[in-house]
Amino acid sequence: MQEKVHFKTMEKDNDCYQPFISANPITSFNKNQIYPNIDKTAYLSPFTSVIGDVTVSSNVFIAPNVSIRADEGTPFVIGSNTNIQDHVVFHGLLNKLISYAGKKYSIFVGNEVTIAHGALIHGPCFIGDRVFVGFNSIVYNALVGEGAFISINSVVTNGVRIAANRFVPPGAHIDTQEKADSLSQIPKENKAFSQEVQRVNQEFPASYHVHFGKKCCSCGIPYND
Repeated sequence: MQEKVHFKTMEKDNDCYQPFISANPITSFNKNQIYPNIDKTAYLSPFTSVIGDVTVSSNVFIAPNVSIRADEGTPFVIGSNTNIQDHVVFHGLLNKLISYAGKKYSIFVGNEVTIAHGALIHGPCFIGDRVFVGFNSIVYNALVGEGAFISINSVVTNGVRIAANRFVPPGAHIDTQEKADSLSQIPKENKAFSQEVQRVNQEFPASYHVHFGKKCCSCGIPYND
């Protein structure tokens, strides 16, 4: 039996701004169709897509033009209070998985994570709680520990493990464990910045639900009957 999607903007009478939410297509390597499981308090913006076995937890904010596509690597989990900003892409490789809490995932993202504009999160990967992934960065085939800060235009890959609370500098390529082990602690100003981004984005899901709960035309301008 197919899972139901619990998501406010799927109700056509209430919101003309609907993201694309769908089961994965049937393929030779995945003959089971699974719909996303999206908490009713999460908010998916216009022009986003969520496909396949994806769990979106409470108070998650997903900005416009995000693609979360579990049609090859699967499943994906996105933890509570996480924000995924404009033009972020989630995808995963077939049969390449990480293990966490006795289960296997293509992508696992913890709670209170920030994935900033334009980042690529590609499975297999694990991103722990309160991690910050900067603009246009790539996390692929990696495990990122709790509280780490990945700066703008950085790459974390090749099976590395980033320890908790470590700082990946802007433009860095962390592709060996030796590089990962040499990373320093997060500077205070970057930690404060990450916390402020979280504070701001955690207000968005409830606020956008109220805002786009109004009737609107295709241009997004609210109107009255």
